Amino acid sequence: MTQQVISQTLAFNQRFGEAERQVLTQEAVDFLAELVSQFTVRRNKLLTDRKVVQRQIDDGALPDFFSETASIRNGEWQISAIPDDLQDRRVEITGPVERKMIINALNANVRVFMADFEDSLSPSWDNVIDGQLNLRDAVKGTISYINGAGKLYQLKPDPAVLICRVRGLHLPEKHVSWQGEAIPASLFDFALYFFHNYRALLEKGSGPYFYLPKMESWREAAWWSDVFSAAEERFALPRGTIKATVLIETLPAVFQMDEILYHLRHHITGLNCGRWDYIFSYIKTLKHHADRVLPDRQVVTMDQPFLDAYSRLLIKTCHRRGAFAMGGMAAFIPDKDPQRNSQVLDKVRQDKEREAGNGHDGTWIAHPGLADTAMAVFDRVLGERRNQLEVMREQDAPIDARQLLAPCPGQRTEQGMRANIRVALQYIEAWISGNGCVPIYGLMEDAATAEISRTSIWQWIRHGKTLSDGRQVTAALFRQMLSEELLVIQQQLGAARFSNGRFAEATSLMARITTQDEPIDFLTLSGYSLLA
Repeated sequence: MTQQVISQTLAFNQRFGEAERQVLTQEAVDFLAELVSQFTVRRNKLLTDRKVVQRQIDDGALPDFFSETASIRNGEWQISAIPDDLQDRRVEITGPVERKMIINALNANVRVFMADFEDSLSPSWDNVIDGQLNLRDAVKGTISYINGAGKLYQLKPDPAVLICRVRGLHLPEKHVSWQGEAIPASLFDFALYFFHNYRALLEKGSGPYFYLPKMESWREAAWWSDVFSAAEERFALPRGTIKATVLIETLPAVFQMDEILYHLRHHITGLNCGRWDYIFSYIKTLKHHADRVLPDRQVVTMDQPFLDAYSRLLIKTCHRRGAFAMGGMAAFIPDKDPQRNSQVLDKVRQDKEREAGNGHDGTWIAHPGLADTAMAVFDRVLGERRNQLEVMREQDAPIDARQLLAPCPGQRTEQGMRANIRVALQYIEAWISGNGCVPIYGLMEDAATAEISRTSIWQWIRHGKTLSDGRQVTAALFRQMLSEELLVIQQQLGAARFSNGRFAEATSLMARITTQDEPIDFLTLSGYSLLA
């Protein structure tokens, strides 16, 4: 039996247990309904606009800076003041809104924890509801967890600053509908986190802070600004109480960074180099451009010219406007073997030295075991400073579209293709089983890296690219490797884990989305139908 209707405009299709009754209170649902009614139609139009732009690129156009917004790019303006507890963001850790993860992340040697409802969370109903409860308890300072061995986890004094990443505009929340359609998941996540936590956050000198993912245009930034302003007006809060950091993780958005900052200027604190999703977006956006097919994922690193230009332009753009320029994710996982772990930490150190040297104000890690290494790099570069807003990169020549779209050299290898298959297959299986943050071969994988893996192969097939041994990448070759790598995974995981998993469904899904005529925009959209 489902919950009796508590909203005249929203319909819920799930049972209401104790967790739902705490999260979906009458007042919270009323607020959610107001936002859904006010902003869904416009959000749907923004998604349609994305498709129009993509069709133009598919037909041969290339992304570029907009001439009609040149006055914004050329104007002298700054974003509004940034709160004191966000002035120092030298190391941020990210992870799903799982109870133990939240405690460990807030206790880590970092300045900020980004609690993620998006790429590292599999959004089953229980996961998103429990995530809201977990964050409420974290904000109150009462969160605790006892594992199976009886070990108690609880917050230390002075935990990291909490930022909530909501789901992207493209994602639905299928368990709640408005006018017969699933509501935007982004509004579901935002409304509930904001409603339940803004008072407690403000009382302790912080605020309702958000990360906004997958943005593709300044119009989407303007939409979010209006959502934030509506929430502030609804609860009689000063304009700018809500603050956000925007992930620049799509190719269209890199050409609109000034415009995104401008339209969110009362609410924004900075931009972030979401580099894994950015690589995925480069592939997906330029999927029909045969001269811009990427090589093996392993060689697409931040020293490649198109990614280096992206990082430097983000820093220069942000600092000119008084906004922070956050670096990207170190997805490595510490290794129990001391020698291998030393190699892991060396790679992390080199990556963070590049970011800090370029002028980034902070960086991301995925595991608390990397915190000390990343922190040491930024401590050494920052010294007594809290950030690097004064680094204007005035030595840089202007960065143009040609540099941002530059083809990336490198080989396509059998080893790289097989690695892509194993990573994507294991991630998809974990995701449809309810786990969105998965350690695979020494890396903490989330949806972004699985997206790179499957779209790379799609693009190689689409353009008939050859591997380094001369074989052409075809759908038949992919299916053969898929079958072979499935056996490898079975051997690696063991018969019990494999047989209890959902590998048949994951294999079927991956085969379909990797060989169909047009790639789906996001594997999570197809996988969502397989989630409870």
